[in-house]
Amino acid sequence: MYRVEGRHAFYVKTAPPREPGDLRFRPSDEAERLRYLADRGFPVPEVVELGGDDTLTWLVTTALPGVTADSRWTPDEQGSVLRGVADLLAALHDAPLADCPFDGTLAHTLVWAQAAARTGLVDEDDLDESRQGWTAERLLAELHATPAPPEDDLVLCHGDPCLDNVLVDPDTLAPTGFIDVGRFGIADRWRDLAVLLRNLGGENEQWLVEDDRHVARFLRRYDVEYDERKAAFYRLLDEFF
Repeated sequence: MYRVEGRHAFYVKTAPPREPGDLRFRPSDEAERLRYLADRGFPVPEVVELGGDDTLTWLVTTALPGVTADSRWTPDEQGSVLRGVADLLAALHDAPLADCPFDGTLAHTLVWAQAAARTGLVDEDDLDESRQGWTAERLLAELHATPAPPEDDLVLCHGDPCLDNVLVDPDTLAPTGFIDVGRFGIADRWRDLAVLLRNLGGENEQWLVEDDRHVARFLRRYDVEYDERKAAFYRLLDEFF
């Protein structure tokens, strides 16, 4: 990804041409999702250009104002940022999903997970602390041995709502938008919650504390009870992406 500065700021994302069904980053997939979200009033970067040739595809978007939510904040600021992130994600999850064409359910993502493990696409150097040193084959065996929880709470999911994918106004601390929406689609809400709560629970250095205060604050603000089974399953599934 490249940032281009001038009268305005833009971001350029590139990727080699992908085959249909390949869930690695494709500019066209992200562009479709950005347009869908923008049409429904969600704050996301505007698509400026989508193009490609035989060797490269690209996406140019505007740069949203703000800094990433994983920036360094005072404890009081963290509370405000966390409330804003919870409210923004809740608004996305509460939106109607009847016309959403993007499938992020297990019927789709489990197939990708298996393909990723078998074709060397799993980043074995970027696993949860409890799975450090695991191979893709071991991850896949663990996934096969773990019963999938029911998808009984389908919503519009960001797909990767880590703190570095939410932007915040550094002065007001209000959220200014989502970025990196290439995994956006219909899925159980715990696909999003599991990833974000892992981020708040010690994965992010700027939010590192010795207890679960950030997780507890988020759950209260978002108004949901912790689901250990779903959280554990979707964190395991996220290792393949």
